[in-house]
Amino acid sequence: MTQIDQYAVFGSPIKHSKSPTIHRIFAEQTGQELVYTAQEVTADRFESAVTEFFRLGGKGLNCTLPLKELAWQFADRKTERAESAKAVNTLALQRDGSILGDNTDGIGLVTDLVVNHKFTLNGKKLLILGAGGASRGILSPLFEQQPACIVIANRTASKAVNLAGEFASRGDVNGCGFDELAGLSFDAILNATSASLSNDLPPLPEGLLASNGVCYDLAYGSEPTAFVRWGISHGAVSSLDGLGMLVEQAAEAFFIWRGVRPDTAPVIKLLNGER
Repeated sequence: MTQIDQYAVFGSPIKHSKSPTIHRIFAEQTGQELVYTAQEVTADRFESAVTEFFRLGGKGLNCTLPLKELAWQFADRKTERAESAKAVNTLALQRDGSILGDNTDGIGLVTDLVVNHKFTLNGKKLLILGAGGASRGILSPLFEQQPACIVIANRTASKAVNLAGEFASRGDVNGCGFDELAGLSFDAILNATSASLSNDLPPLPEGLLASNGVCYDLAYGSEPTAFVRWGISHGAVSSLDGLGMLVEQAAEAFFIWRGVRPDTAPVIKLLNGER
């Protein structure tokens, strides 16, 4: 009897993860036989847990907070986008027994914006709020869309300046503090801070969003986040949360593991309907 291929998401907390539902639907859609579970794994247990998972025949893992940097360190080799992100959310067992690390967050964001919502990033002025791991993970795929410029704004300006410096070879990118945004405007504002989930927002000046501009919160919840509400109240043509990004990054991971690309539209529709 052939053992069914095992996949999982590791993280802490993990109880409310939508990933098992997403991958179950992907498997049904594409006729793939697999099992995907959510497992509570803390940072101090990560290395032993992931080693044991693959030792017992696991084929692939997703890693969420607070494990993405640890997964980056664990991978035997990494894709270019994982290297630039310095974080890994997808681990895949290779034919030679090595573990490949990838980061599908940025491509998930870009696919949701460009394919699902028909927003062109090429030639646009982009603002990223926050200079942490979430921002780092999306920069490389955003540059591949050839925006006119990217500004990274952060409460501690030096952190944004340093992050921009790391990506200076990719295009026009600058870092600044939130207090330096007055007088600027952007075609798309991407919130990569977790502030809006606690009903908090960075201090954003009036006029920051250009006409026909888009707001996108990488976070998502059962209700519109504070940043999504900010976008609506400031005239965004679309003000979106990260649910579509979640499904699209999962689809990219599924493709890496199984070599087939699932249809994300019905999954996004289902999850939106559950809110």
